[in-house]
Amino acid sequence: MPKNVLITGAAKRIGAACAKHFHNQGYNVFLHYRNSSEKALQLCEELNQSRPDSAKMMAADLLSIPQIQNLAEQACAAWGGIDVLVNNASSFYPQNVADVTENSWDEMLGSNLKAPFFLIQALSYSLAKRGGCVVNIIDIHAERGLKNYPVYSIAKAGLAGMTKILAKELAPQIRVNGISPGAILWPEQELSLSAKADILERIALGHAGNPDDIAKAVAFLCNDASYITGQIINVDGGRTLFC
Repeated sequence: MPKNVLITGAAKRIGAACAKHFHNQGYNVFLHYRNSSEKALQLCEELNQSRPDSAKMMAADLLSIPQIQNLAEQACAAWGGIDVLVNNASSFYPQNVADVTENSWDEMLGSNLKAPFFLIQALSYSLAKRGGCVVNIIDIHAERGLKNYPVYSIAKAGLAGMTKILAKELAPQIRVNGISPGAILWPEQELSLSAKADILERIALGHAGNPDDIAKAVAFLCNDASYITGQIINVDGGRTLFC
């Protein structure tokens, strides 16, 4: 019987790569999205053409607890339960400390920390019953922070801490791990050529990664790492060696 995975922020970028990779491994895939309905629909149709009734999609605002709970309920109802949760959805934009507002703080902490916690909570019964696992997509900058992204860095640091404590709280039924990407995709906010070159110079392997690198690492933690929990793997080409 196929296993079932819920991926947040699954319409594009890393989330879409994870969806395709899990689907190729025989999983049923429940795609969450917020605004990217066209891309989510295109991906859902592509997966279902390959294997009928193997993908479903749903919009939800992860800043809303009722919508988080409804997302969990609908995902469990789709095929009878969820085996894997990938918390990928994330707000990411620069801000100076002086420009941070309560609303921007709540949005950043909400999408990157609060939503993953309450989605895990809402799915904990299904995950525990099925011996499931959670993978949180964190960031290498959770450890030292990314300049001009203070609230984002704080939120991801919180997600890293949450990964470790929930691994204790939910063991032995549920494993909880994290992946911290390095330079995988350039931000949607354009970077200068010199800024990109500076980043690449500090990557041991000499090049940026791609979303499939993250998808493979996530799948490893779910499929081939039954004795691993509470760990965060940097997938960064050696970027953190030079921090």
